[in-house]
Amino acid sequence: MLYYKKGSSNSILTDADLREGLFEALGKLESENRLHKVLAVPPDFTRVHSKAGILTSNAYEYLGKKLTDILPALGTHTPMTELEISKMFPGVPLSLFREHKWKEDLFTLGTVPGSFVSEQSNGKLDFDWPAQVNSLLVEGNFDLILSIGQVVPHEVVGMANFNKNIFVGTGGSEGINKSHFIGAVYGMERMMGRADTPVRRVLNYASDNFAQNLPIIYVQTVVGIDDEGELVTRGLFIGDDKECFEKASELSLEVNFKMLDKPLKKVVVYLDPEEFRSTWLGNKSIYRTRMAIADGGKLIVLAPGVKEFGEDPEIDRLIRKYGYFGTDKTLEFVKQNKELQDSLGAAAHLIHGSTEGRFSIIYCPGHLSRDEIESVNFEYASMREMINKYNPEKLKDGFNTLPDGEVVYYISNPALGLWAHKDRFREEI
Repeated sequence: MLYYKKGSSNSILTDADLREGLFEALGKLESENRLHKVLAVPPDFTRVHSKAGILTSNAYEYLGKKLTDILPALGTHTPMTELEISKMFPGVPLSLFREHKWKEDLFTLGTVPGSFVSEQSNGKLDFDWPAQVNSLLVEGNFDLILSIGQVVPHEVVGMANFNKNIFVGTGGSEGINKSHFIGAVYGMERMMGRADTPVRRVLNYASDNFAQNLPIIYVQTVVGIDDEGELVTRGLFIGDDKECFEKASELSLEVNFKMLDKPLKKVVVYLDPEEFRSTWLGNKSIYRTRMAIADGGKLIVLAPGVKEFGEDPEIDRLIRKYGYFGTDKTLEFVKQNKELQDSLGAAAHLIHGSTEGRFSIIYCPGHLSRDEIESVNFEYASMREMINKYNPEKLKDGFNTLPDGEVVYYISNPALGLWAHKDRFREEI
């Protein structure tokens, strides 16, 4: 059921509005006697714009000592630093935060059968899928788990959040790897911007069959960029089932999805150095724009904070070894190499990060060399030179005409949207 809903494509929800909405929902839950021991599962710093940090701080304000644990949904990401925690979750004691260790501290709730995975992947895959979560969710004896996050188009599952925050954000290596691989094999461009996808159906199967005893309430935001290029919160939805997610997804498509009449010849994407420090995350610049870029076009990625390929050392090694060479080549690598068979999430990422030869990617990293960039099949350009030419402080989101007459399409944060031209989006259904 829905405990709170508010939002539209024109709404502007202030931080005070978010606090009021969360407090209203928590008041209803309190009347159900469900606030004795509470766990919050927000995203990590890579989702700092989601407003989940403010909402988690609001939850602490309301609950006090009843909020006993906070488990950032790291997935495979690097654990948060104390500085990041303090910045994202103001006023919340550091002592409440727990680190999700995605290769251990796991509890397997059940197994989605291979026959179901095969059905959802059009027969391409038939492995069982383990529904794993951090053991704290099961063994912590919570009477409420607040899963907090942003719904936005996503490359792996179609639309981010809902039970992905639980099964991937607090999941284990096998479940994360296999879910990413299902999406990659099925086709990222067939899924992005859609709430009902093969990966989501696998997660929903796990929710419906194995997670009914987990007292999860989903707190979902929709965040976009206004005409002045400023972040604005457009919606807040709080509930305990997929209705909450579906309503947030409907609004996210209105807010975060930019449908273009014609394919783009040159796109410039800026990666905030506080948010994007690896191509594992920075390749959102590719995922979210690939359906908008013309064949033969160019994507220029301004990445001042990028210093590595994978945040996990083993994934970083695999990316450096195999590179972004397209679906066919990657699947061949998987067949021939056990280390990729054991890290299907990395294999999926290699597929996602390739243009399949359709357009060029010019990466401009702050801390990686030309040799490193070119070794993984990207083109390289100097960060200093390119950021002078395409100055983020002077460009506006959308089309820009430079002094020399060059026309570029600029995106200030790829994590907040999805761009496509109408013919390509239609053909990828």
